[in-house]
Amino acid sequence: MNQLEEVAQLKATIAKYEEIINETSVPIITSIVENTILLPVVGYTDKERMERIRAKILEYAGEHRNTEAAVFDFSSIRLSDEEGLEMLTLELQLMRSELQLMGIRPIMVGFTPPFVRQMVSAGVASEVESYANFKAALQVLMDEKGLSFSKV
Repeated sequence: MNQLEEVAQLKATIAKYEEIINETSVPIITSIVENTILLPVVGYTDKERMERIRAKILEYAGEHRNTEAAVFDFSSIRLSDEEGLEMLTLELQLMRSELQLMGIRPIMVGFTPPFVRQMVSAGVASEVESYANFKAALQVLMDEKGLSFSKV
């Protein structure tokens, strides 16, 4: 194998892994609460990834028109710097607006103190429905639907 073929093969391998990463970086999990999806946002997050998340959620919403609520968990998110907080604030505003136009209730959980401060200073905190964690958000949704957990 010559050097050009080797480089081409490596580029193809990289492209394949980038596609896998893009697919797995936005997991959409169906919830125990009917018509609700869970979206854990884990690890390093930048503008490109948030745009991918928004695009995938809208695509999912278009294909699953019965989706009523989307619960996003940001408890394990990592941002590069202060600008990352500003970017995430803007991206969440866009995501919230897009989902609401699709008839989906966006719910956010797991915010960190620095992000909470950024959201408050940007004046968007009052527009966001948020809870401490997935369990709290799901409990509210279950209560609204008259559902409950039961121990066997």
